[in-house]
Formats: sequence, structure tokens, C-alpha cells
Amino acid sequence: MNEKFLKELKAKFGIEYHNLALLEEAFTQSSYVNEHPELQLQDYQRIEFLGDAVMELTVSDYLYKKYPNYPEGKLTRLRAAIVCEDSFSAFARECHFDQYILLGRGEEKNGARNRNSLLCDIFESFVGSLYLDQGKAAVTKFVQQVVFPKVEAGAFSYVMDHKTNLQEYLQKDGEVEISYHLVAEAMPTNNQQFTVEVVAKSKVLGTGSGHTKKAAEQVAAEVALDRLLGHA
Repeated sequence: MNEKFLKELKAKFGIEYHNLALLEEAFTQSSYVNEHPELQLQDYQRIEFLGDAVMELTVSDYLYKKYPNYPEGKLTRLRAAIVCEDSFSAFARECHFDQYILLGRGEEKNGARNRNSLLCDIFESFVGSLYLDQGKAAVTKFVQQVVFPKVEAGAFSYVMDHKTNLQEYLQKDGEVEISYHLVAEAMPTNNQQFTVEVVAKSKVLGTGSGHTKKAAEQVAAEVALDRLLGHA
């Protein structure tokens, strides 16, 4: 395995592999295997399959504990924004994984090293290899360094803009008029509370309350989206 890569893993993440064959397999594409049959290598696909599941569990566990008041629908949408091709390929580039993939000459020539789908696979296969080599605790430590700081910095906050998400969902097949109606206003224990309904096609899709009208609208949109997606 590339010595520069091994040093980088140790310096940046404190990772030292016990079984380097797992790491090599995680970074070997099938095109390289086909061009070098004499090496009797395995490509990354089986380890990637495992890494995908490990990442979903690791992120789910983190979100469940981080946001104890989030309903299932909100947790699902946030996880989907994190556990996806765009995010994983960006994490792979940040970790310089793109520099160490073993590719066949044709794939290299066609720019596969910069392909999001491949980088996503490589990120998952790396996680899978780390899990096999050192267990879930090592994966969690790595993800705490690479992924969770992005969540806490608000990189995925767009997922929580429920009004925009609802609008995009309702208007995916054309324009739909969406309106928010204030239906109640109260001041329990000196704390003003607004209740809002979101309406589309003359139908109330959801109702929500909040300390401001904008907050109530977001809650109403979230309730509506959860119902439309079958999460409620």
C-alpha cells in the first residue's frame, strides 16, 4: 500500500491498519483487478457493501442521540442528506482518497478518479475496511473527525427548511399555490404562541405552533411533509 497514504492516515486521523490487505482491497477498482490478474486482487465492492451499512448505522446512532426531540421523519431526511453520493464523494476528496485509488488505464484516462459515484463507493469501502480491521469504535472516531463537524456547523441545515422542502415536493409536477394561515394566537405564561395552517388545493395539509409566525409555519410545513411522505 502507498506509504504516503499510510502516513497521512496516521497523521490526520490516528489510523494504523493491522491488515493492510483490507485497505488495499478497499481502494482497488475492478478495472485494476482485470488488468493485473497475476496479483490476484479483490476489488472494493464487497467491502463497500458493508461500509454502506456501517455508515448508515453510525450516522443514525449519532443523529438519534444528538437530536432527541426530532421525530422520525426529520431524522430520516437529515440522514438521507448525509448518507448520499454527493456528501460521501465530498468527504472522500477532503480525505484525499481520490489520490490513492487503484484504477485501470482506461478508467484513469476517462477521469474515473474524479467521478462522484466512484468516490462515494471508495469512502464507503474505506469505512467498511476500517470496521473489519478495528471495529465500530474506530469507525465512529473517524466519522467524528470527518462527518459530524459538518453537521454541527450547519452544512446540512438546508434539509430543515421545511417550507422550501414542502414547496419543492408539491410543485415537482407544476405550480401549486401554497398559503399559510394564522388560526390562533395566545400568550400562555407570558410566552406568545402562534398556530398556523398550511393550505394547498383548498386542503389543510398540516398545522404547527411556535413562538413566532415563521417558526409556526416551519412546523406546519414539516407536519405536512411528514404526512405526504407517509412518516406521520
